[in-house]
Amino acid sequence: MHESQESVNQIVNHLFRIESGKMVSVLSRLFGLQKIDTAQDLVQDTLLAALQVWPYKGIPENPSGWLMQTAKNKAIDYLRRQKRKETFGPEYTNLLQSEYSLGHTIQNIFLENEIEDNQLRMIFACCHPAIAFESQIALILKTLCGLGVHEIAKAFLTNQETITKRIYRAKEKIRTENISLTVPVGQDLNARLNSVLKVIYLLFNEGYYSANPDFFIREEICEDAIRLCYLLIQNDNTSTSETKALMALMCLQAARFNARTNESGQIVLLKNQDRSLWNKDLINQGYSFLEQASVQAFSQNQFTNYSVYHLEAAIASFHTSANSFETTNWHKIYELYEALFRLQPNHIIAMNKAIALAYSKRPFEAIELLLKIDNLENNPIYQTTLGEIYLDISQKEFARTHFQKAMLLEISENEKAIILEKLRLC
Repeated sequence: MHESQESVNQIVNHLFRIESGKMVSVLSRLFGLQKIDTAQDLVQDTLLAALQVWPYKGIPENPSGWLMQTAKNKAIDYLRRQKRKETFGPEYTNLLQSEYSLGHTIQNIFLENEIEDNQLRMIFACCHPAIAFESQIALILKTLCGLGVHEIAKAFLTNQETITKRIYRAKEKIRTENISLTVPVGQDLNARLNSVLKVIYLLFNEGYYSANPDFFIREEICEDAIRLCYLLIQNDNTSTSETKALMALMCLQAARFNARTNESGQIVLLKNQDRSLWNKDLINQGYSFLEQASVQAFSQNQFTNYSVYHLEAAIASFHTSANSFETTNWHKIYELYEALFRLQPNHIIAMNKAIALAYSKRPFEAIELLLKIDNLENNPIYQTTLGEIYLDISQKEFARTHFQKAMLLEISENEKAIILEKLRLC
């Protein structure tokens, strides 16, 4: 049975994003985190094997299992060649020296529950406090999400050299600090978990509102963020109220994917989205996780100190529960943004608070609030928001001024099309 090279490439690329993080995590546990490059090389060899074999022998019934089995075989071959020359993961070095125990050890570490546990360990290793935050994100995208350096560079509007340096610095820290694949405990766990959740949150945001002008939405990055968060929820030590609130937020936001662009790939604003396209299953999952997060916070006497994730998930829940844009409880959303601003005062939350105020039929107060915000002159959303509110109150000259300012800023072609349509209304 023969498969076209194009169809094989598509399937392998899709699977590689899902499976590469699992394979790298397992192999890094086996070899030791300091040999993460070796783990990545073997995973690349596994990908090449699929690209070479599948066009001629056909795509296997269980392609994910085929990739994992091939990675396992390549690890065994590598260990047999190197076992007398190198040391490996501290808990496995002795077991890997004997031919008798080598196969059994590798078989056990490739069990499904071990694979998930090792991914969890890898998340915490990547978010070690010794590693700079931007390097943490680059390393996670590369090792756990299967993205190439060029894709990461595009996503964060920088060049490949910068991303390569960030990943190199992260790996150097792993070597020099002798960082291991262990999940910390106690206060160390709480401190590291906060960083882990922030990285996952930023990963999801990058996929949801991509900084890359070529892509408005990068669903694969959002899916990876959700997958990583789900691993945290599956572990008793990391299944906190904040973790569940973040999962709720991501489910409720991801539920809108099908409605956020039209057939031509153009952006569809929230007020114009077809709500029948929203994913009801994801919305229900989001509600369930938000309820679990709230109950858990209440039981731990945290109900007066909800996290950013609780508040943002609550805001998202008011959007998804409304039958239409007009019937949305904008007053309640405004109150939640006020609470969010008290917790995390910044310009973006202040702007969102003003937007909610405008839709609460208080446009003049919203404009006054927006004009008081500093440092957003070069933010296209800020300029278009002012333009929208002025247009709604029929002050078209002011509206035109702000839409024109937005057109001069760095925006995508999709965003230009929307602003041009607004200018025509002026």
